[in-house]
Amino acid sequence: QVQLVESGGGLVQAGGSLRLSCAASRSIFSGNTMGWYRQSPGKQRELAATISTGGTTTYKDSVKGRFTISRDSAKNTVYLQMKSLKPEDTGVYYCNKLMGWAAYEYAYWGQGTQVTVAS
Repeated sequence: QVQLVESGGGLVQAGGSLRLSCAASRSIFSGNTMGWYRQSPGKQRELAATISTGGTTTYKDSVKGRFTISRDSAKNTVYLQMKSLKPEDTGVYYCNKLMGWAAYEYAYWGQGTQVTVAS
């Protein structure tokens, strides 16, 4: 069964921290580079961070030094530790395997988790 369940979002003041979790089905998690994507109000969904099966990470420039992605293969779970949050980090956060932007429209997505950063 294909499944992605994101959690951990909430309302936080600027400068605060949140830790997001994503429980994925093995069919999505196993053997794939995983990513956290976000969709801010009025904007396209964008890739914020990725982590390969070997633990190599990449980050969008705007979150470098503030976000940390990790994965637990025993639990098929991906995490996103976010600190020094800014209002522009507000949006719905989704996890999924790494894919090109053209595939976003046709891929299976979970419900996402809302992050709201108040100034």
